[in-house]
Amino acid sequence: MKKKNHKYIFIIGGVMSGVGKGIASSSIGKILQSKGFKVNPIKVDPYLNVDAGNMNPTEHGEVFVLDSGLETDQDMGNYERFLEMDLNDGDYMTSGMIYKYVIEKERNLGYRGKCVEAIPHVTQEILRRIKSASDEHNSDISLIEIGGTIGDYQNILFIEAARTLKIKNPRDVIFIIVSYLPVPGSLGEMKTRPTQNAVRQLNSYGVQPDIIIARGVQLLDHRRKEKIAMACAISPENVISAPDIKSIYDVPINFEKDKIGSIILKAFHLRSNTNGNSLKEWKDFIRKRDKAKKELQIAVVGKYFDTGDFVLSDAYVSVIEAVKFSSYWNEASTKLTWINSKEYEIDPKKISELKKYDGIIVPGGFGESGIEGIIMAIKYARENKIPYLGLCYGMQLAVIEFARNVVGWSDAHTAEINPKSSHLVIDIMPEQKKLLAEEKYGATMRLGAYPAILKKNTIAHNAYDTEEIFERHRHRYEVNPEYIEEIEKNGMIFSGTSPSGKLQEIVELPKSIHPFFLGTQFHPEFKARPLHPHPLFTAFIKACLKNK
Repeated sequence: MKKKNHKYIFIIGGVMSGVGKGIASSSIGKILQSKGFKVNPIKVDPYLNVDAGNMNPTEHGEVFVLDSGLETDQDMGNYERFLEMDLNDGDYMTSGMIYKYVIEKERNLGYRGKCVEAIPHVTQEILRRIKSASDEHNSDISLIEIGGTIGDYQNILFIEAARTLKIKNPRDVIFIIVSYLPVPGSLGEMKTRPTQNAVRQLNSYGVQPDIIIARGVQLLDHRRKEKIAMACAISPENVISAPDIKSIYDVPINFEKDKIGSIILKAFHLRSNTNGNSLKEWKDFIRKRDKAKKELQIAVVGKYFDTGDFVLSDAYVSVIEAVKFSSYWNEASTKLTWINSKEYEIDPKKISELKKYDGIIVPGGFGESGIEGIIMAIKYARENKIPYLGLCYGMQLAVIEFARNVVGWSDAHTAEINPKSSHLVIDIMPEQKKLLAEEKYGATMRLGAYPAILKKNTIAHNAYDTEEIFERHRHRYEVNPEYIEEIEKNGMIFSGTSPSGKLQEIVELPKSIHPFFLGTQFHPEFKARPLHPHPLFTAFIKACLKNK
């Protein structure tokens, strides 16, 4: 049963996309946790995709996978990292999910012959999911981030659902708009009019924001707080300054300078359940970052770089953050250099530039583009004893490189690229072949958390300090069991396997051969948290520090 007087916070964007709603939502959740409340975040994506699984990462950003296997928006990763919690399927919804459910229900006579319409049936389904998620977490406060920007046609129904909830529960619902305040170069003055217009448009939907988070390149002064407050009919103290700062992990501390936590509790007629400052652990993490004395140079060799620097961080955001966490807790900072593997295919001599790096990471990916360049980089890392961490595709390509250049199978490959190879060391799971033959690409991957058993006295076992782990997957292809014995005879160790021993989860080279060479079939970055860095990333960073 839902708790009596459960509270709901709806976060909406204004002026432009990418303004930071996800980080704002995560930070508000962190602050409310510090005040003793149990929160659950919900991400609403207005697009018609049923999930984020088929979207191009260079256009939409990273696909983040939950324990259940649901493929979601990258903001779900921010929620998990900030709030130190595992999220459920109910914490994510898209317009596609909603419409699919409503249409299927109608076809099964679930509406008993009624004329099914966007209002009220779609909005009722939205609210049902929001309330169900709060029940599942048994939370005190739900934070619902509505994707897109005010004025987008796609998110109107979600705002309408929130409005109707506010009408029925006026003391239990508040609205926050995260809006951008530009500083035109020719004027040199922060302009508030775009935010005023965004609030007026929100008003036209029947919604009045309770709090305005003012994003901008610099601190919002009191004069502009007053100007926004007067134009938007809220108190000046409810205008929160959100300037560009050093790191997203400083945002909760920055928000608390404007006392956003107290403002929210006052709006809900609630009192803090804690004494003193329970953001202490978070501040300790920030202090660790600020004390970093050593800088590591790490190369990320990948393939999703074709659309420019603006999308790199989005395509691999969980990897970036996982590296940061493990670096900070080892009193180091890390400079990541993005290397498009296609460059090595064009000019093989350029591969020697990798010698200047303290470590090399090959993240996940799909498809043929740039693969031979990545294999060249893996060979260089192996032969020159540079610490190497391969993630998903990065593990598969490490096995292919080893099979070609150590075992001697020159045409070794993956069935994804060359199904006619005489040595398919990476092949698809048999049960999926029929689906792919029928061009049914949805739900054909191994997704979500699976157990793995670790071999003792290996890098993986020493890093985890346990024999059984649960990690999240997102892939179709596996190491082919037919070739494992011969590969192991030549020195590669399969240090993590499924409980049955059939699926290979971790490969590595013994330390007697290489200081750190390890690949995972899963995505460890999905479980890295600021206060609990992932053990494999930490082991990699330690190896990089030794290599430096």
